[in-house]
Amino acid sequence: MGDDPERWRTFPGERLVVAVARTVTSTVRVLDVLRPVLRDDPRVHLVFAFDPTSAFNDGVHALLRSVGARVLPWHQLPRTDPHLIITATENADLTTAPHTCPVLVLPHGVGFHKVVPDSRSDRDRLAGVVPDELLRSGRARLAISHPDQAAQLAAAHPATAGRTLLVGDPCYDALLDGRALRGQYRRALGVADGRRLIMLSSTWRDHSVLGRDAALPARLLAELPLDDYAVALVTHPNITSAHGRQALRSHLDSAHDAGLLAIPPTAGWQATLLAADLLIGDHGSVTFYGAALGTPLLLGAFGDDEAVAGTPMAELGRIAPRLRPDAPLRPQIERVLGRGRAAGDDTAERLRKVGESAFAAPGRALALLRSAVYDLLDLSEPAGPPPRRAPEPPVPQDRPEPTIACHVHTSLTEDSDGPDGPRISVERTPAAVAAHSCGARGDAPEGPFRHLSCADDERDRQWPESASVLVRRDPADTVVAADRWIDDTLARYPGCLLAAVTVVGRGCRAGLRDGRTVEVSATGRLDDATVLASAVYACLRAGRTPEGFATLALGDRTEDAVLRLTRRASRPRPGG
Repeated sequence: MGDDPERWRTFPGERLVVAVARTVTSTVRVLDVLRPVLRDDPRVHLVFAFDPTSAFNDGVHALLRSVGARVLPWHQLPRTDPHLIITATENADLTTAPHTCPVLVLPHGVGFHKVVPDSRSDRDRLAGVVPDELLRSGRARLAISHPDQAAQLAAAHPATAGRTLLVGDPCYDALLDGRALRGQYRRALGVADGRRLIMLSSTWRDHSVLGRDAALPARLLAELPLDDYAVALVTHPNITSAHGRQALRSHLDSAHDAGLLAIPPTAGWQATLLAADLLIGDHGSVTFYGAALGTPLLLGAFGDDEAVAGTPMAELGRIAPRLRPDAPLRPQIERVLGRGRAAGDDTAERLRKVGESAFAAPGRALALLRSAVYDLLDLSEPAGPPPRRAPEPPVPQDRPEPTIACHVHTSLTEDSDGPDGPRISVERTPAAVAAHSCGARGDAPEGPFRHLSCADDERDRQWPESASVLVRRDPADTVVAADRWIDDTLARYPGCLLAAVTVVGRGCRAGLRDGRTVEVSATGRLDDATVLASAVYACLRAGRTPEGFATLALGDRTEDAVLRLTRRASRPRPGG
């Protein structure tokens, strides 16, 4: 603010609004709503007061700098004369400064459904409620999203009676508006190819999804075929603030190597939720939003002791199906997605109704909030309604490279009634999470067979040195170049049984150690060297000559393929 600030102003600034920034979670919520609420109004001067006293303050300053916010040191707050203080944290001490202005308290989640540790004592308290001293002063206004919350608060804290403002939930409204952009969000996450997106959402503390089982992302990636599923993870900002981004990444390293989509905790979770086919959550607000949207839901954890009895969140915990950590994950997920669901099961509809019960005035939250803010400022509202912006497309942190090192499960079924040859099914799971697999399948006549396949230039050198099938990432320009690469690869990796490379305009060439080579091509999107080489491997393991027509199945997709047995143009090297 500085001394004599009026001398340096460009804009009139009739009213000063101070927004409290104490944790990343609360700061994000304030940033999300104040931009549209104060849009196009130079009469309002906005500054952020950074309260450094939280155990979760790490990242707040960087967040404010990233948006170019004016930041006021906390110790200077008593020397300011704001017309309104807006906060999405109830923990900031706003009673010691000599201010008389109103304080608008926004929830930083859904409602008042959670018991959390009290930063001022060794007890627990109801999240979202400011100290009674501030309530008794008459300055505080608690924004609520549903009228039932006023009665809940009055019963728990009588001092809140008459101090609430019904404004709806701007975050929920943004989610509703974003439903029309689901395809755009899925493209941004790389799942526009028909794969199902499984979203993991973890709040903080030991009863959360990650607190209960930090290996769950890796286990999902190990069990779900990568051509059928993608897995995204959203974590509560308090996890990163308390442990650091490096520690979180370290705990999830194998999952990241296997293709985990890590969504930044400050942005992108809304769009990811809209893109998801299934949500695995806990007692955090993201789970509640998902239920309200009708997203299929499994509870990977739930803090029953933290959910306030009688609230919609407690009801969600009562009726939502729970993930069994001691059982295979894939059948549980497929059941919720509709495979094997009992006829007449109305759990999803009941969850949606529970979710909707926390939100009043859908579609009107920003308008109601703006009216409340300008009423507290004693200013006329700007002309026109505030914008209704859908969430921005998600941008995963450290976007993973396409997974090449895979454990491949193949099976071959002969079609005795038709001319199209065998049906060859291929399933791939990332090798990086093999230790989390629920068990390898055994070999049997006609499969399923299992082998390791990876690129020859894989940076984790344990994989090419033990792979049965090696592929080249980049296509070869000619058959001669392809065959030379095959011979060189088989010579360098004595454990490799088959080396495969795509030839421009010619499909895939898969070379064996005895000089035989199989030319394989397929229609559609399955024309991939890793998949085509796996089809050749399946034929060899089943004792079938890799030649003729076949139906190639990768997940729910099937394409026609043709295999032609030939020999390489170059002479096999001694011992190769």
